[in-house]
Amino acid sequence: MQTFSKILSITALTASLALGLGSIAKAEQKTDFKVAWSIYVGWMPWGYAADHGIVKKWADKYGIKIEVTQFNDYVESMNQYTAGAFDAVTLTNMDGLSIPAAGGVDTTAVIVGDFSNGNDAVILKDKASLADIKGQNVNLVEFSVSHYLLARAIESIKLTERDVKVVNTSDADMVAAYKTADVTAVVTWNPLVSTILEDPTAKKVFDSSQVPGEIIDLMVANSGVLKDNPNFGKALAGIWYETAALLTADSADGKAAREAMGQASGTDLKGFESQLAATKLFAKPADAVAFTASGSLPKTMDLVRNFLFEKGLLGNGAPSADVIGIEMPDGKILGDSGNVKLRFTETYMKAAADGSL
Repeated sequence: MQTFSKILSITALTASLALGLGSIAKAEQKTDFKVAWSIYVGWMPWGYAADHGIVKKWADKYGIKIEVTQFNDYVESMNQYTAGAFDAVTLTNMDGLSIPAAGGVDTTAVIVGDFSNGNDAVILKDKASLADIKGQNVNLVEFSVSHYLLARAIESIKLTERDVKVVNTSDADMVAAYKTADVTAVVTWNPLVSTILEDPTAKKVFDSSQVPGEIIDLMVANSGVLKDNPNFGKALAGIWYETAALLTADSADGKAAREAMGQASGTDLKGFESQLAATKLFAKPADAVAFTASGSLPKTMDLVRNFLFEKGLLGNGAPSADVIGIEMPDGKILGDSGNVKLRFTETYMKAAADGSL
């Protein structure tokens, strides 16, 4: 699972931007749009679609242009979106709340693409029980979805974060860190999980399949841009579902697409399909609509916002987890209804499900 290792600097950035964002990325009717994405199994369709004419096909249908840019640094993609340089970006539900929303950027989840269903894991060295984590140093990217997964894991066995010591470790250093003698516990995401588990000492003791639907991967867009340019949202939906259908197809073309996406993400067909198996991909729009409209989403976002508040990631001096409003598809709002900055909508996914794109 992609996440952010520079959260403290981003928090400072978003705080400084919060007062000035009203003048950034002004909502208006336009024809050219910019989309940012980064490497992760559930987001590879965006790069493939750009490379194989699917983005152009849907943009042409609506008389617009869409430029899709890959970022090797997930953090930077969110920075650029938050600053108004991009109209849309791939990110997780947690990061969407703590970065653009906390920074004052009104953001809408256009596509609920998947949730991690095993791609994120807690791994211990030479210990096979989650209870063995008590008293250990745990290496992870601090304030990331890995940190969130750790909190959910230890909560399940009646421990708290006081029972372990978090050691902030860059995702780039995680595999090498695990190989050192003094590192005995890590929390990370694929493909790092798969690499670490190749070591015979590594034992997976908890993963995201045990908290299903909580680490959600999204394509979000600036709400003002989307409101004034609904065809942009329709094009994004068309791109996603055409490419996702190909990704999951049991055909030669589907296999070729998976192989290309695997290579683009630094693995092979087998490795990519292994990561895909640990991902609950919403390839069909009706499934995405059902998940987004379910009662589980408000519960998940309540868990996420409280985690972020406890870590001080909802803005300087935030008095409570209610400081930012989160709008659900039915219009109900978690938190401050006067400061809604993250929105979930069925609109574009439902249009795809209804065949009305």
